[in-house]
Amino acid sequence: MTLIVQKYGGTSVADTNSLKLVAERIIECKEDNNDVVVVPSAMGSSTDELIHLASQLSEKPTPREMDMLLSAGERITMSLLSMHLNSLGYSSFSLTGSQAGIITTSRHGKAEIEEITGERVKEGIDQGDIVIVAGFQGFNRDTREITTLGRGGSDATAVALAAALGAERCEIFTDVEGVYTADPRIITNAQLIDEITYDEMLEMSSSGAGVLMARSVEFGRRYNVPIIVKSTFNNGEGTLVKEKVMEEAIVRGVTHNDKEMKFTLFGVPDQPGIAGKVFGPLSEGGIIVDMIVQNVSKDSKTDISFTAPTDQREDVVEILSSLSSDLDAEGTDSDENVARVSIIGAGMKAESGIASKMFSILGKNEINIGMISTSPIRISCVIPKNDMNKAIEALHEEFISQ
Repeated sequence: MTLIVQKYGGTSVADTNSLKLVAERIIECKEDNNDVVVVPSAMGSSTDELIHLASQLSEKPTPREMDMLLSAGERITMSLLSMHLNSLGYSSFSLTGSQAGIITTSRHGKAEIEEITGERVKEGIDQGDIVIVAGFQGFNRDTREITTLGRGGSDATAVALAAALGAERCEIFTDVEGVYTADPRIITNAQLIDEITYDEMLEMSSSGAGVLMARSVEFGRRYNVPIIVKSTFNNGEGTLVKEKVMEEAIVRGVTHNDKEMKFTLFGVPDQPGIAGKVFGPLSEGGIIVDMIVQNVSKDSKTDISFTAPTDQREDVVEILSSLSSDLDAEGTDSDENVARVSIIGAGMKAESGIASKMFSILGKNEINIGMISTSPIRISCVIPKNDMNKAIEALHEEFISQ
């Protein structure tokens, strides 16, 4: 029999009626002569509600207790879903991340999957059971503690399980029909993408597209697990993420991220090793640094700017304050009035002039560019946040709609 791993997001399991619909999906897959492993997220906004509860009782909850608290959300979903499947006559049982053998690093709140033993999952598959595995969580052998994987961690759980179990594919069910050329909430004529490469999807996920967690795409690419993103609520084909596609579009999509800030460390000594002294502590603090710009040296001093997630602001400010003192810098600054817009496409590797065209489009629309970064298949610009929608519309119109 073919093994398929299915993952259902929070909006797909928001309430008991949604769980009944999900159960129908699972049964349909099982009745089609497949073995099925299911990875559910926490119900609706329950994770945010748990975080809110914690904030009412503690200004700074310990990471260990936050993981214990947040891991409860997926446990509720998996148990309810398994109960319903059993009531319908389909043998099912649920497992926490630790019971499923999901071994992670020890960092609470941002753990990474190191290994999946999956013994109890395999036993269930061999018995013909539908196995429900809690997403978003795992277990560290050294500390013997429960860990969580961060936002979108259920995606990573599902694709990693598919890889470990040798599944034919991993199906990610959500509240949208698949991956679009831009955010359909902003671009009304955004197009559904039928097929996209791992590399393109990884760049889109890293640049703000919220459909798939970047780490899940990386698992798919590393172990060549096909990923299908589709809607729970209709029968569309969705978007297939795989190694190669029929056509390498010059620009596959336009993405945006308005949940980043620009941070600057002014007047640091311009000497070998200074970048390591700046970004080492940021890395140790779990800060996700993205775009980096170092100004031209003047009077043996330079400024270093970078972007990082807005929700890490307090940690970044604390680290930069300490660095400013240690490095005898002239000060720090932060700017939250920024957004990042990106164009992504595998065909850009063989096409010249794409960057200059992007900059020209932004210039014609009187949008100032603050920072630029590129990869072989991506060009990103940091711009004023209030120009973001205008930039997305102009770039989509020029590169995709025509």
